[in-house]
Amino acid sequence: MPEPESPNGTQPPPEPDHEPQREPNPHPEPESVPNPEAESLQNPEPVPSEQAQLESESGSKADPDADLRENAIDSGEPEINPAPQPQLRKDEGSRTFTMRELLHGLKNDSEPEREDGNSPYSQESQQQQRNDENNAAMDLINSVVGVDEEGRSRQRILTFAARRYATAIERNPEDYDALYNWALVLQESADNVSPDSTSPSKDALLEEACRKYDEATRLCPTLHDAFYNWAIAISDRAKMRGRTKEAEELWKQATENYVKAVQLNWNSPQALNNWGLALQELSAIVPAREKQKIVRTAISKFRAAIQLQFDFHRAIYNLGTVLYGLAEDTLRTGGSINSQELSPNELYSQSAIYIAAAHALKPNYSVYSSALRLVRSMLPLPHLKVGYLTAPPPGATIAPHNDWKRSEFFLDHEKLQQIPKGEHRPLPQSLSSRPVDSMSGDKKNIKVDIADIVSVSACADLTLPPGAGLCIDTTHGSVFLVADSWESLDGWLDAIRLVYTIYVRGKSDVLAGIIAG
Repeated sequence: MPEPESPNGTQPPPEPDHEPQREPNPHPEPESVPNPEAESLQNPEPVPSEQAQLESESGSKADPDADLRENAIDSGEPEINPAPQPQLRKDEGSRTFTMRELLHGLKNDSEPEREDGNSPYSQESQQQQRNDENNAAMDLINSVVGVDEEGRSRQRILTFAARRYATAIERNPEDYDALYNWALVLQESADNVSPDSTSPSKDALLEEACRKYDEATRLCPTLHDAFYNWAIAISDRAKMRGRTKEAEELWKQATENYVKAVQLNWNSPQALNNWGLALQELSAIVPAREKQKIVRTAISKFRAAIQLQFDFHRAIYNLGTVLYGLAEDTLRTGGSINSQELSPNELYSQSAIYIAAAHALKPNYSVYSSALRLVRSMLPLPHLKVGYLTAPPPGATIAPHNDWKRSEFFLDHEKLQQIPKGEHRPLPQSLSSRPVDSMSGDKKNIKVDIADIVSVSACADLTLPPGAGLCIDTTHGSVFLVADSWESLDGWLDAIRLVYTIYVRGKSDVLAGIIAG
């Protein structure tokens, strides 16, 4: 199906074929995979095959078993909430039936009886069921051979590690560390399955990994890494199912696990980025009436990830793609724009800012370069951003509200500056909901050099006029400005922070080349 044209007559680059980028621990950063039919931009080019299973910036693992053990969570966590029948501790050697055990009984047309936990029959039946499950999991791992010599070598290590975790579970069925690490082995083994293999299937390995994560988190509800990697396994299963109802349910399950992972470990930009990606995928499946709310939630997750790690180029790029998709949807549906919402043109321009920033941070990523060629003309060249802020009189940081004037500012790779009177750039009417207030006289205009910035933040102060306050602390003092809305303020905050981050990383020349051409 031909791609719909964007407003400047160009088309999004084709969707690249790539393997899901996932690393059990440390956290992965899977790429966004917007579908061409959703009319959003595409994700970065996949890393080479040997890195398709591991985060490109963290390197390969020579000994996965050692890494898995290093990343295991210490077992001194609080116990799971009591089930209807009291949950026994590890040292008591038995437990109540889980929901999965009940379902197993129903599949065999017999409901398991709740025997006394100390009865020999109850202990024996539970042990037998665990043994059967563990044997089935080992059979899956043993049947994976790998697609090449490196994969076969890696799989032998994974198989050895799985046997150790299986032995640990036999000794102590409530060892959630062993369950968690065994799930990681299953998840890694799924990446070693040949694309044309039917036995075992990648989906079967991922499904078994999900079961192990489920068991581990039931035993230790604060195991945030398990929730995180569980969500990745569910996401991989959802990707195999396209845009189906089953995929929709899996994406919802993945987002629920990312919620738990972030609640337990809020300082994880990777989890926030992946959460945003899962929401972006979900938005392409749900009914149209639900889509925009999910997309805006995804935007907030990408933005939160960037605020935790300003140079997180994947989240920066993903935010650009989701804003581009929102602009396309808004333009296509002709939805009403109120004074607090950004117009399609503003969304396109913001999208271009994030994609330009991602390219400046990682200029060797070819898909960033391809996307930039599409959106560069949407920037207010030769600047990165142009818009309106309300500023105090020149030379005054505190002044009566009536003395503050709304005027035009521009941001480039070197500075944020108030545009002098008579040099206003003509902007499309849709980019401004209010007329521009004229600057009076030949007074000095506000200028902030990027090199002088110390911090940038939102602020609320009674000395500022009504609106969304912006505080820029510099080596020469603080500069206070007011944006038209909180959504507009988010755009200014991100743009200034990104330009400063690019400057600190020594990539200002790349950004200068983008906007100056």
